[in-house]
Amino acid sequence: MTDQNKPDQGGFKPAIWPRKLRSQEWFGGTSRDHIYHRSWMKNQGLPADLFDGRPVIGICNTWSELTPCNAHLRDLAQRVKHGIYEAGGLPLEFPVFSTGESALRPTAMMYRNLASMDVEEALRANPLDGVVLMVGCDKTTPALLMGAASADIPAIAVTGGPMLNGWFRNERVGSGTALWQMSEAIKAGTMSQQDFLDAEQAMSRSPGSCNTMGTASTMASMAEALGMALSGNAAIPAVDSRRRVMAQLTGRRIVQMVKDDLKPSDILTREAFENAIRTNGAIGGSTNAVVHLLALAGRAGVDLTLDDWDRLGRDVPTIVNLMPSGKYLMEEFFYAGGLPVVLKRLGESGLLHKDALTVSGQTQWEEVKDVTNWNEDVILPVDRALTQQGGIAVLRGNLAPKGAVLKPSAATPALMVHRGRAVVFEDIDDYKKKIDDPDLDIDETCVMVLKNCGPRGYPGMSEVGNMGLPPKVLKKGITDMIRISDARMSGTAYGTVILHTSPEAAAGGPLAIVRNGDFIEVDVPNRRLHLDVPEDEIERRLRDWKNPVRRPESGYAMLYHDHVTGADTGADFDFLKGVRGNAVPKDSH
Repeated sequence: MTDQNKPDQGGFKPAIWPRKLRSQEWFGGTSRDHIYHRSWMKNQGLPADLFDGRPVIGICNTWSELTPCNAHLRDLAQRVKHGIYEAGGLPLEFPVFSTGESALRPTAMMYRNLASMDVEEALRANPLDGVVLMVGCDKTTPALLMGAASADIPAIAVTGGPMLNGWFRNERVGSGTALWQMSEAIKAGTMSQQDFLDAEQAMSRSPGSCNTMGTASTMASMAEALGMALSGNAAIPAVDSRRRVMAQLTGRRIVQMVKDDLKPSDILTREAFENAIRTNGAIGGSTNAVVHLLALAGRAGVDLTLDDWDRLGRDVPTIVNLMPSGKYLMEEFFYAGGLPVVLKRLGESGLLHKDALTVSGQTQWEEVKDVTNWNEDVILPVDRALTQQGGIAVLRGNLAPKGAVLKPSAATPALMVHRGRAVVFEDIDDYKKKIDDPDLDIDETCVMVLKNCGPRGYPGMSEVGNMGLPPKVLKKGITDMIRISDARMSGTAYGTVILHTSPEAAAGGPLAIVRNGDFIEVDVPNRRLHLDVPEDEIERRLRDWKNPVRRPESGYAMLYHDHVTGADTGADFDFLKGVRGNAVPKDSH
């Protein structure tokens, strides 16, 4: 075979794109260093012309068999690659830390910031012109968006999609939501242990993330409402062939985004975050969206606060009739038209910044103005909304000087104004030790208080805020009580649960000094959370308080403890806020 007939001459051709791309700092020349970079890449069987100046697109994959919600992302990544190749790019897949909610201890939230650092540094240090973020399980979506925002190269998200509906004895079984319901039924004596075990497989009958409007589906909706995913991405079931089509189209689109130099900083504007907050109210989204969007806004340089969440969401009706707030699941939401229908409804109500840019290159309104609602029992008319004030309620007072949050669409209306005696659990172990004790001095009028489960206290701010009720109360037929903590709760959970109380107990917040028998006043309409104890007594208790939470002495846990901020600002690391950009690192060769 003559040299000119060889399939790969190993040479370098000039760039075929109109401008020099970032990856060409690695691959675009004939120096020793350029040859070094190309040569090693070619051991994977890549032809020389793939390095001729076309965009190099990273596929940032959170696939992991330890993250079951994302265990099908390998297949989707192949579809993304097809799209990238079709559009003239070179796809290169790489793994990042995968924060699986179902198995990771002490909590996946502790590792969201670590995963975001992994993403950011991978994007900055490697020869990438753009990236497709492969996300699904709860914390993978915010983590990858946060890392991409800090690095600020063209980026687009594609989610793995929700599981198919669960069914058990001819009733819908919502992942997570059914688990909380059935575990309470066991304690109330209305369900047998064998029935609980029989229902187990029905809860998770296909690949994908939670099929309720839990945190995974909420954050998929947030990515779409922010403009960081293609329109219609959020609701397509994981096993639906249209999910693969969405992945392939996403691969095509990122190549054009690189050509247009369309970056997260162009999309993640103040208007985009306001759209997302209102969308969260309309869908009955997870309270976890609060900490994730606050953290993402901090990375994007957008001044977003808890007060914005309360102000923007207060008058947004919850129109998506999904568990845990309603009765349907994500499969029906998709068939009804998905998030584009919700965004259209917000636009028609004057609650959407219509000109907000999306990764498609079009505005939000251009994307959704012509969509149709195919099922008005799933996506409700405003006059039949689940609640007319569906946004996250932010409560303040001497018990939560920096705020606490509550999800009205999942709460009991009769408990929105309440005064009750505190029953205190010093930490989650104390709760587990006491809650089933028939001698526990508690009834349905009491307020359950859980301490030391915030960002520093747990550590990682676990989803334990939706404390199960004591059996002695459940057996009365009571299904809800007011619960207050500095913890989070699963997006699949429900109830009158006040969360993210800031400052947290482990940081010396007033929650730390609540005692059994103190009275607490909750007034959601007036956004008030008050510990009915004289101020001088509160000050005395705070002076005498000794922190029971010990600082870890080494490792990531120590880094987390020392640098995590409060829930009221997103529980990010204090040194990670802001856009650090994607300057090409110096070559060491």
